[in-house]
Amino acid sequence: MYAVTGITGKVGGALARALLAARQPVRAIVRDAAKGQQWEALGCDVAIAEMEDADALTQALKGAEAVFVLPPPVFDPEPGYPEARRVIGSVAAALRAVKPARTVCLSTVGADAGQDNLLSQRTMMEAALSDLSMAITFLRPAWFLDNAAWDVASARETGVIHSFLLPTDRAIPMVAAQDVGRLAAELMRQSWTGKRIVEQEGPDRVSPDDLAAAFATALGRPVRAVPVPRETWETLFRAQGMNNPRPRMRMLDGFNEGWIAFPDETRTIKGTTSVVAVAAALVAGEGG
Repeated sequence: MYAVTGITGKVGGALARALLAARQPVRAIVRDAAKGQQWEALGCDVAIAEMEDADALTQALKGAEAVFVLPPPVFDPEPGYPEARRVIGSVAAALRAVKPARTVCLSTVGADAGQDNLLSQRTMMEAALSDLSMAITFLRPAWFLDNAAWDVASARETGVIHSFLLPTDRAIPMVAAQDVGRLAAELMRQSWTGKRIVEQEGPDRVSPDDLAAAFATALGRPVRAVPVPRETWETLFRAQGMNNPRPRMRMLDGFNEGWIAFPDETRTIKGTTSVVAVAAALVAGEGG
């Protein structure tokens, strides 16, 4: 049995569909039964557990040969990342109790960064799970191309996407969520011992200008990327309702300054989904 957390998201969903296509038994771990109904209809076993509830998570993972851990994202964390710490403690306790043969944990590019930022939550997860005596793979994907979903309306209505990645002609590693899910499914079926890190990016590195061009192709109209000045970020994020924007700002600084990056491009596994394909899918999802 392959136990999958985060199955209702793009990565977890792609992973589960890949396993089902390979005729592997899948247990969908969801927060409420309603979200598990579609996966039950596809043939999955369904278990209910909050990631912060160690007892429920332990029960949900029992009998699993392999486990996929997808920590819930926290974009506006409290100082010290208490939300992440609760999840980390629960996941570690559940894995320690269940002792699955293999675990794949979704981490991120930048998990090895020395400076505190939003992605430090994944650094903490890696550190805690690395203390467990079991086979664990930390999958570190690049910036998700699917984040551009936030730009669809602006691209369509104004011909502009607003970029926090600066300068807009600088290409960085990006990857499609479906590629990450498919790779995670492959990793879960492999055999290994100890801890390993797997880094993944898309077939080509992508700049905000490239993303704008992809939207232009999908929409059939000119689209350009406009930089959001660094000095406006805190005011803008607070106006959007954030209470603690500094970790997010420092994450963006990390990408822009180059200290959130893959140390060796030759080590990364390349996905196959292009920025043009992702943009087209996002536009179609918004109504075409």
